Amino acid sequence: MNRIEKTLSLSVVLITWCQTSVSAQAAPVSLTRLDCGTNTTPTDVGARMSDTYAFNGLKVQLTFSCYLVRHGDDYMIWDTGNPMTAGASAPKTSMVDLLAQLKVTPDQIKYVGISHYHGDHTGQVSSFPRATLLIGKGDWEVLNGPKAPGVNAEPFTNWVTGGGKVEPLPGDRDVFGDGSVVVLNTPGHTPGHHSLLVRLAGMGPVLITGDLAHFHENYDTNGVPTFNTDRAATLASLDRFKKIAANLKATVIIQHDARDIGKLPAFPAAAR
Repeated sequence: MNRIEKTLSLSVVLITWCQTSVSAQAAPVSLTRLDCGTNTTPTDVGARMSDTYAFNGLKVQLTFSCYLVRHGDDYMIWDTGNPMTAGASAPKTSMVDLLAQLKVTPDQIKYVGISHYHGDHTGQVSSFPRATLLIGKGDWEVLNGPKAPGVNAEPFTNWVTGGGKVEPLPGDRDVFGDGSVVVLNTPGHTPGHHSLLVRLAGMGPVLITGDLAHFHENYDTNGVPTFNTDRAATLASLDRFKKIAANLKATVIIQHDARDIGKLPAFPAAAR
C-alpha cells in the first residue's frame, strides 16, 4: 500500500469513527419522575436516620420516587417504589399504568436499574420481567443468600430463578455506552447500593441518590442511618458523590425528599 492509499485508508477510519461517535452521542436523553408512593404524614427522622442522634424532633415529608430514562428508542426504569399493596404509602397509580399514559409498555423497558434491595425501591420490579436487571453485586449476593432482615427477594423471583437476564454490578455501569446514563457504585446503605447519573442536553447532569441520603439535612451533614450496612463505605460514597456533583455542576435529587420533587417537570412532562 503506497502513501496515498494509506492516507485515504486512515481518513476512512477516522471519518467512520467520528460518525460512530457523533451517532452515539446524538441519542436524545430524557428523564421523567414517576410517583411511587408518599408517606401520609411527615416522618420523625431523628429516630433511625442518624447514628449520632442528630435531628432530634425533626420531621420531614418523605416520598417514594421512580424514574423513566429514555435514551433514543431505548428505555430504562430506575427503582420501582412501593408495591400497590403497601397500604397508606402505596402509589395511587401503578408504574405500568403511569407508563401507559406515556405510551410505553413494560416490554419496551430494556433495563430496570435498582439502587438497592429494600422493598420501597423494589415493590413493582416484577412488572418488567423482560428487562435486564441492573443491581449491585453485593445486593444480588444478599438476594441469593440466606434470608436476612429487611430483605425481600420475592419480587426478584423472575431473575433469581433464571427467567430474566441480570447484570450484578461490581462497580459503575455506563448503561448505553456513551456516558449519558451511568449507574454509580455507592455502597454503604447496603453492600451493593448504587446511585444514578443522567446527562441531559438542556438541564445538564442530574444525580439521583437512591438511598445514599434520605433527606437534605442528612446529605448536607454526611449523616448515616442506624440501619446502614457499612458506615465507612457510606461516608466514602457520600464523599465521591458530592465530588462528582461539584465537578459536573450537577442537579442533585434526593429520591425520598419531597422537597426535591419540583427539580424535575411534573408528570407526564420530562426533563431534557
